[in-house]
Amino acid sequence: MTGFCTLFSKELLRFWKVSVQTVAAPVLTALLYLVIFGQALEGRVQVFEGVRYTAFLVPGLVMMSVLQNAFANSSSSLMQSKMTGNIVFILLAPISYLEFFCAYVAAAVARGLAVGAAVLVFTAGFVELRLDAPAWTLAFALAGAALAGALGLLAGMVSEKIDQLAAFQNFVILPLTMLSGVFYSVHSLPALWRAVSHLNPFFYMIDGFRYGFFGASDVAPGLSLGIVGLSFLAVAGLCLALLKSGYKLRT
Repeated sequence: MTGFCTLFSKELLRFWKVSVQTVAAPVLTALLYLVIFGQALEGRVQVFEGVRYTAFLVPGLVMMSVLQNAFANSSSSLMQSKMTGNIVFILLAPISYLEFFCAYVAAAVARGLAVGAAVLVFTAGFVELRLDAPAWTLAFALAGAALAGALGLLAGMVSEKIDQLAAFQNFVILPLTMLSGVFYSVHSLPALWRAVSHLNPFFYMIDGFRYGFFGASDVAPGLSLGIVGLSFLAVAGLCLALLKSGYKLRT
């Protein structure tokens, strides 16, 4: 486990040294979302009975921050290593493919949870929140961050230039996140778009995470967690196969 611990520590230090950019900036973004959408829709939208819209919005913003920052951590780290050429020192070290994968994903989870916790602390000062099922909240935070971190690692491997990585984030991750029910319930959508939303794995992360706060959700939390878990296994399997083949890493 020495290789895993060393690489994991290196990845933690990488994002923590620029914590103003990696932690503080996402918190500010979430606060702006809360202020703008809360002011515009408070009193006009009620998704769950007895739950104010701003309270409904906070868990979605927390989970959105977790997903986006977990993805950004693993994808940007691997991309920077490829561009600067120091990826060779990692590949030459006696680290197995599984250790490589786990270290990057674990660091992504750590950053995602750190940002999510900071967003929750600051936004909770604006609304009154309850936590009905903390175990579900933690389970979805961990599973969601792990899936986003694995997707980031996958994007970092297949991208050859920073533009390609940016395209992956702007045209895949951002739409999946914004259309996952962060700002609304899928029950408010027409039947066609409601069905399309159920094809989005990020929807199940947001919905399940929100269930932990209010005890209400659009989909049973057990089913949502199962879908997220299967999605993670699929992405993890693909990442490990690419790592083993050295796809775009050894050239």
